[in-house]
Amino acid sequence: MQVTFSAYYTLILAVLVLLLGKFLVNRIRFLRNYNIPEPVAGGLVVAALIYILHLTMGWSFKFESSLQSAFMLVFFSSIGLSANFAKLKQGGTGLIVFLLVIAVFILVQNTVGISLATMLGLDPMIGLIAGSITLIGGHGTAGAWGSVMENQYGLTGATTLGMACATFGLVIGGILGGPLAKRLVTKHKLAKARSEAEQLTEGGPAVSEYSDVANFESPNKTPRLITADAAIETLALFAGCLAFAEFMTGVTKDTVIQLPTFVWALGGGVVIRNVLDYIFGFKVFDRAIDVFGNAALSIYLAIALLSLKLWELTDLAAPLMVILAVQTLIMALYATFVTFRIMGKNYDAAVLAAGHCGFGMGATPTAVANMQAITNQYGPSHKAFLIVPLVGAFFIDIVNAFLIQAFIKFIQ
Repeated sequence: MQVTFSAYYTLILAVLVLLLGKFLVNRIRFLRNYNIPEPVAGGLVVAALIYILHLTMGWSFKFESSLQSAFMLVFFSSIGLSANFAKLKQGGTGLIVFLLVIAVFILVQNTVGISLATMLGLDPMIGLIAGSITLIGGHGTAGAWGSVMENQYGLTGATTLGMACATFGLVIGGILGGPLAKRLVTKHKLAKARSEAEQLTEGGPAVSEYSDVANFESPNKTPRLITADAAIETLALFAGCLAFAEFMTGVTKDTVIQLPTFVWALGGGVVIRNVLDYIFGFKVFDRAIDVFGNAALSIYLAIALLSLKLWELTDLAAPLMVILAVQTLIMALYATFVTFRIMGKNYDAAVLAAGHCGFGMGATPTAVANMQAITNQYGPSHKAFLIVPLVGAFFIDIVNAFLIQAFIKFIQ
């Protein structure tokens, strides 16, 4: 028996999932320690209940997909609207180098995933899902590309698979980053080197080229209030992104530059943001964009997790764990021998390696938590706390979206 929920009831259930997730995260230390998002915590519990109902009663549930798509587009628009290229200047050459290091890692991660999936007799698309779609992209990107693969490429259970991989990545990314960076600090005696550098600055924290700019480690501006006028202004920006996405999707359909609608929404946000900044001198309200974007992501994930069909993963469990185990090993090796070395083989580089493990397998909050675990013990790293959030929050999503599209075209 199939139970169908209208848009109204789908939204109500999504909110209930978020409230359940908030309750679980507040009460369960494991969920807090590994930065498991509230919609994921609540959604997986509800998905498990739906799975039990399906096995015992034969019930299945259908939720309004158009609502999910709308919130997904708002979320990706928020990433684009946050991409102020002036921030590249703040990060300096270190940010550009780190972005290139991560871009190369995306190529490695996807090549490993596709190769292992092929060796295990699976659809290469599954390897891509167990690559940068979920591990770099996280739950939001997993749901978006999962929907594309189900609807355009006929890959059954792609969204369910994506959510499982993204959740695995969040946990492993949180476990891996801290110990790896501590080993680098200890092995290369970076704590001692950092202490000597502080003595050269008369006991103060080591001065770097990044210390004069406002950064995520120590923001120094008074927050602007989110008023009704600011909310309407921000909604207008989102409307522009959605209009751009719909227009470009129609124009590029069946052409060589055809992209999923959410990629155009992200691209539209980048265009609108930087045109307003550089041509019109209009100051975009970043915090309002974050609020709308995060709210949209939470509701989108809640609906996506409500729609999971866990029974579709039964035959993929064993080969999927093989792929994810190898991806974990590759992440550790790359962070140790590539990220750490290219970023300077110093204390900042070790903290950056911890951050890379965080969003290379999970998400930016995991990356920040990894870095905090190191800096709480050995001292601050202004460079890392500027670069990692800038790259992880939006720049890497732009790069990832286009590289994923290139891989899809390659394996088709």
